[in-house]
Amino acid sequence: MDLMTVLKPELVALHLSGENKDQIIDELVNVAMKSGKVRDKAEAKASVLEREGRMSTGMKHGIAIPHGKTQAVSELVACVGVSDREVDFEALDRKGCRIFIMTLSPPDKTGPHLQFLAEVSMLFRSEEKRQAILKAKSPEELLAILKP
Repeated sequence: MDLMTVLKPELVALHLSGENKDQIIDELVNVAMKSGKVRDKAEAKASVLEREGRMSTGMKHGIAIPHGKTQAVSELVACVGVSDREVDFEALDRKGCRIFIMTLSPPDKTGPHLQFLAEVSMLFRSEEKRQAILKAKSPEELLAILKP
């Protein structure tokens, strides 16, 4: 899967202001709404929070990948957010997160969702890429860093 077919500059938010998991997810859902593909904001957010309730999506190295399966979308929608401060996302390494990649996908379509998550996880193994993302000055610059 080519991440660039899913991610566009309007789906990238630099300088997220949320101070906790709920606020960050709310901001990310607002960003995802800009895709025009999310039919119901409340339902989309509820799906992500429900997934977080089962197990945190805070990974390692300051990255969280909140996601949800919801009828509010008919195809995969993804967005990226970067926070200037660390936010507690109950990450595996117990450190705060600053890079957030959120996906919303329909309950009946697993393939694109899993492909996207696999692609994203490969990208973030690079400390160099993570640092470059944190320093990105524009959505376009961030997307250029994500290109394989």
